[in-house]
Amino acid sequence: MDRLDIAILRELEADGRLSFADLGERTGLSKSPCWKRVQALEASGLIRGYKARLDPQSLGLTSLAFVQVTVAFEKHQNFEAAIQEIACVVSCHATVGATDYLLQVFTPSMTALDEFLRLVLWKLPGVERFSTTLAMRTIKEDGGLMPILSACQA
Repeated sequence: MDRLDIAILRELEADGRLSFADLGERTGLSKSPCWKRVQALEASGLIRGYKARLDPQSLGLTSLAFVQVTVAFEKHQNFEAAIQEIACVVSCHATVGATDYLLQVFTPSMTALDEFLRLVLWKLPGVERFSTTLAMRTIKEDGGLMPILSACQA
């Protein structure tokens, strides 16, 4: 990755809808070389895709919870496969510490969250216990990766 690739990634992370002409203008490239570099970044896996960021509140998803889950040692694979199929779990991270996984869960209400916890999560393979923390409001989300990279190189 050279400075032009880094510039392209920084601009696309901020606005994935930039045209190649605008992206090239912002990075000092013409449209065609810019397009070729973006294709190479996509092919390498550095750019994993593009999508719209939706507002959960506007969609009626008013309950955000973080759930720490402990799973029986021999059931981790089964749990990980099962969690992939649950739509309200928007992210699942394997963790080190007191629990095995951290889930980010959106639901339309506290009632729906309660039903998810009691009727779905509790019945997943190997779940031994879980602890739920409710988010009152979001302070920061969708932080970019390029600022981290820049800070680490300073």
